[in-house]
Amino acid sequence: MSSQPAILFVCLGNICRSPLAEGALRAELTARGLGWEVDSAGTGDWHVGNPPDPRAIEEAARRGVDIACLRARQVVPKDFTRFTHIFALDDKNLADLRALAPADGTAHLSLLLDMVPGHEGGSVADPYFGDDSGFARTWDEVSLAARTLVERL
Repeated sequence: MSSQPAILFVCLGNICRSPLAEGALRAELTARGLGWEVDSAGTGDWHVGNPPDPRAIEEAARRGVDIACLRARQVVPKDFTRFTHIFALDDKNLADLRALAPADGTAHLSLLLDMVPGHEGGSVADPYFGDDSGFARTWDEVSLAARTLVERL
């Protein structure tokens, strides 16, 4: 593994929260001139190959970030050695990641918001079943986490 962090964000379907987190961290890294490896995936396979939810694409674009080219994928065993950190967006996905992790996995597994002081143990808001305003809240949460990740790692 590289000495630089390699980050994977994981939610259920990889079309809302995790691609927004990927986009937010990529934007933060670009602004700071850093070249970490960043990706996102889902624990489920329903959306594999699909772009992010149109509302997620719109919210990221509203914030100056293009995530339209991202495609959903499912977590695979090699992710647990390819990435230094795998951040789940909620407790259920963290539990699923722990169950999926192979014995030789080296990635540090945790909740994304565990990195943000005052938000430890929290889940990133899942906007999928709500209205467009939920995507703005999710963007705010993952953007805060992205800034904190860069400062802490």
